[in-house]
Amino acid sequence: MARASAAAQDPPAARASSGAHSIEQDVLLTAVLCLIAFGAVMVYSASSATSVVAGRGDGTALLIRYVIFAALGFVGLNLALRFPLKRLLALTGPLLAVAFVLLIAVKIPGIGVSVNGARRWIGVGELQFQPSELAKLALVLYTARFLADRPRGFTRSGELLPLALIVGGAMLLVVTQPDLGTALVSGFTCAAMLVAAGIRLRWLAGYAGVAGVFVLLYSLSAPYRRARLTSFLDPWNHASDIGFQAVQGQIAIGSGGLFGRGLGESVQKISYLPEAHTDFILSVIGEELGVIGLCGLLLLYGLVAWAGLRIAQSASGRYAKLLAAGLTSLILCQALLNLFAVLGIAPLTGVPLPFLSYGSTSLVTLLVAVGLLLNIARGGSTKARAVTAEPDARRSKDEYGDDLPDRSRRNRRPRSASARGRRRAAH
Repeated sequence: MARASAAAQDPPAARASSGAHSIEQDVLLTAVLCLIAFGAVMVYSASSATSVVAGRGDGTALLIRYVIFAALGFVGLNLALRFPLKRLLALTGPLLAVAFVLLIAVKIPGIGVSVNGARRWIGVGELQFQPSELAKLALVLYTARFLADRPRGFTRSGELLPLALIVGGAMLLVVTQPDLGTALVSGFTCAAMLVAAGIRLRWLAGYAGVAGVFVLLYSLSAPYRRARLTSFLDPWNHASDIGFQAVQGQIAIGSGGLFGRGLGESVQKISYLPEAHTDFILSVIGEELGVIGLCGLLLLYGLVAWAGLRIAQSASGRYAKLLAAGLTSLILCQALLNLFAVLGIAPLTGVPLPFLSYGSTSLVTLLVAVGLLLNIARGGSTKARAVTAEPDARRSKDEYGDDLPDRSRRNRRPRSASARGRRRAAH
């Protein structure tokens, strides 16, 4: 009867705490599977023609690699789905330390791999990965733990300084690769988590203002970055040089119209649109499938957002809530930054479109994030840490999602036999 009463009062929370299956899990997993399948089709469409023209086989090489890394990502998803959040909480520090070490190591010649003037990868041959992707996930885990350790909130903006130093340091290492896009995704994601935690907006605005000044100074510190910023303001005036990619992407979307040219019929992807299968795969979708295809894609991301936020709302404990909000924000911030860049609303930053663009490390990392979301949706929680203050007697859960004894005054008072007898007589 008690379980039935709890489920009637708060169905999502009751399902999460009991580990029951929920519609949010089905929606999230279905939307991600659709995005992966759609991504495989579009990666092949965007890369096959140029591969054949360049004499690199039958055009299926990138598709095969995309499928392989998607399979590895689903292995990571299943591991994350079953991984106890208590152990994840304990591993957050070591994982963040490893991410910092790799971000430093990628700058060392002989360890880091340079591609197109950027040193962002570690590995040999086809077995390469981006430490910045691991850093994004580690920052989400650390931010969730940092905020959950202070369940009663913050009284001064200076209490956020340790978090700002960690996030800012990681962003600085990523920016120097250079990879401004990934750094911005990390910053926006952590800011969204601060909003979810109820941090005062004027404090957040102060930290954001300082970060914005550093980003602006960095953007103006090199000629090619200044040229990219200038081309963003007026790409058509630089269509033959620095603004070429942005203009070609907009031409591709505009020529698709309402229904598109048809799957595989893109013209811009053949020698006109650089990196069509990675950063600008959205332009190929718009040209081949038109506005209808873009709306369908946005609907899938909307479903991911709805499911992720519902999971965060009904999660058991403050840590799980913040972690779910952060993982959802990570996916959405990356998707929005890519969307805005391709449409010309934001400068080009080289951020892949989640689950669709060809990018091995990004795909695996985001699927692990989905696995953690499903873990939380199934009632994943952690043990409480020792707190110095007496917890609120009205809470039945601690900040990490575990049961607390009911310490209300009513339950501490023993019931007398006469009181029970009077109640029985009244009935």
